[in-house]
Amino acid sequence: MNKKTTPWNPPVADGMSSAVEASMYNSIQAILRQAASSCNKGMLRWTLHKKVETHPSNSVSLVRVLVKELEKVERLDYKMHVIPLLHTLNYVIIQSSHIPCNLFQRVYECFKRLLTLPEPYCTITLRYMRSIKMEQITPGALYQRRVIAEQSLRNKRFPQQERVFVFADPAVFSGSLWQAVRADLVLAGPQSDTLARRVLLHTLQAGLGKACHGPILTQALEDLGEDVEKYFQEVVLAVEQSIENGEAGRDQHKTRLQHIYSDILTSANQDPKACGSLSNTPLPSPEIHFHLWTNEEELWNELVNFTLNVSTSERNSMYQEEEEEDVSKRVSLLSVDSGIEKDLSDMEEREQRNPFTRSRSPCFRGRMKPEDKMALVQENIKGPTCSTPLPKEEGNLTARIVMMGDDRVLGRLAKAYHSIRKREAKHLILTKRVNLQIYYIPVTDEPIVNSPESTSQVGDRLSLASFLGRVDPWYESNINSLGSMIPKLAGTQSRHSRSSEPNHFLVDVLSYYLRCGLQPVHFTLYSVKISVSGQTGSPVNEVFVSHLDAEFPEFKTLRENLKQERSSLRRTRKTHGTCGAVVSMNYTKVSLSKQEVVQGMSVMTCGVVISAISPNETEGLDSLTVHFDSTNPRCCTEIRTQNIKIRILEDKTFTVCLDKDCRRKYTHVQSIEISPCLDPGYCLQTSSKFSVGEEREAGLSKYMCKILPLPINTFTGINH
Repeated sequence: MNKKTTPWNPPVADGMSSAVEASMYNSIQAILRQAASSCNKGMLRWTLHKKVETHPSNSVSLVRVLVKELEKVERLDYKMHVIPLLHTLNYVIIQSSHIPCNLFQRVYECFKRLLTLPEPYCTITLRYMRSIKMEQITPGALYQRRVIAEQSLRNKRFPQQERVFVFADPAVFSGSLWQAVRADLVLAGPQSDTLARRVLLHTLQAGLGKACHGPILTQALEDLGEDVEKYFQEVVLAVEQSIENGEAGRDQHKTRLQHIYSDILTSANQDPKACGSLSNTPLPSPEIHFHLWTNEEELWNELVNFTLNVSTSERNSMYQEEEEEDVSKRVSLLSVDSGIEKDLSDMEEREQRNPFTRSRSPCFRGRMKPEDKMALVQENIKGPTCSTPLPKEEGNLTARIVMMGDDRVLGRLAKAYHSIRKREAKHLILTKRVNLQIYYIPVTDEPIVNSPESTSQVGDRLSLASFLGRVDPWYESNINSLGSMIPKLAGTQSRHSRSSEPNHFLVDVLSYYLRCGLQPVHFTLYSVKISVSGQTGSPVNEVFVSHLDAEFPEFKTLRENLKQERSSLRRTRKTHGTCGAVVSMNYTKVSLSKQEVVQGMSVMTCGVVISAISPNETEGLDSLTVHFDSTNPRCCTEIRTQNIKIRILEDKTFTVCLDKDCRRKYTHVQSIEISPCLDPGYCLQTSSKFSVGEEREAGLSKYMCKILPLPINTFTGINH
């Protein structure tokens, strides 16, 4: 039921400001209006941010409107509006050139009151509250840190670096679609010197406000050329020291920025006291590495390359500083004309001692054994024994993994993620350095079915995306709406000339998702042991995240006819001939009391559908729904469990397909055993302490989570 919105009463002080705020208010109401479709809400959100990006002076008006709406939410208990307003407000503040101190304080006080709301609202509010406080004390800090991390700008004070990897499933992305999406995502970004000028411009404008003349400063920075690097390092140092000092150093920070501003204008022969209007400083999109995910090892290789490249870069930077010190010493020695030969020999010895001084960053493109890669990563992180070890800055790297596809690509991700965790359980090298964040943009090559029963159908390959959209309406509006838009990109680009500018909508939405979607939804991974007829040794170990389908070849036609009858709402009263194969199953029944009750039974079925995604988001993600298809209504059984073993009793076999992906299909299967996938780290801890079969926990294992989840970032997340 739609709630009536309060009419806008514009202030009478400033007519221009009133008109802008009225326009912003109407835009916000259009986004919050429940009657608007999800796709339109996402487009309206993007349009609103583009308005502020084009006209930075409008950001203050938009912040005022958003704060008023949040205060209204607090009074009237409109919780469904909290998430969109919080994310929109935070994103505007990051992009804003300058916000008055009194408005910052009003935002902060509003956030303090929102902390009384339940999860997940209070968690998101607290995270943004800390960011707002830092931006209030050190204006421009959020923008500067964001650009430095996303663009890997070299500096000595803020070591955070991020890398965005987009993996597209070739089963969904044809050649033309892949080229179209790649053209939109991998845009020709600005050069490092341009980024440095942009950071300087934004930080000085945010810190000085009207005391800074944006257009004159822009021209002065361009005239400086390569000399801009010196001022960039000074501003980074000033901002980081201001963050460390807190409120006590606020006045000192502003004075320092004023000196830097005057020095820049003086060096460029401009008036050092110039003040006036502010210039536009749009937040650049992060550098995106786009891959057509044909090889599952590619994810691991890219993470290793990322770690190696950064580690080698840090080492080279350290050696470069040492060389600069040696050169300065050499110059001082040359000036008194003594010890020249000894000094040259010392320099040669130092270069031999530091073999990485002129080395290239290693990169894995060919085949290399995982243990060899791990050894090389460990060597590069720790450094050779004869050289100076790197400072142990753990967790400074963030790899943002974006999956594009349907349930199949998340199934492949689940397998790759489990493999990475298994390697890390033994060595724990990448985990120390890289913070892994996973995102999902649903894209399918099938028609999208908007049906409440679509999640239970084998043909619907967007069950995970549908679930995320139900638990997070803001994800539904901004991300799920891309599922129907992205497949049209290939046709759109073919109708337009190549000379036209690339479409920034997709990369803008992805950037928004990467920066604001930090609340994970944890999907339980399930381990399945597959026993194949005629195969000796241990069963095949696999994992799946959403779906397992067991089909009996002899009854494939019977099962297809049964599906057609269900889709046409026809009921078969009589059964003719065999109803299916006879299978036995043992499973643990899920009960409200959480007590495990082992059940055993035999059923006749022509197919089994096992789903880890419930149609109802309130039922959670910690159990499986197992449905046995049969032409006999009495044999159509559905159970809920976490552990199940299915074995065929006749001299037959069946086929198993994981996560609706024909690339992960197993034939001639005799039995399957399914259980929640244990975290390899937990398994290693328990196996190292006790013998197999002993159930006690000791050491670190009692503090670890037993089950391995797959975290997918959204805007809201799920409260556990």
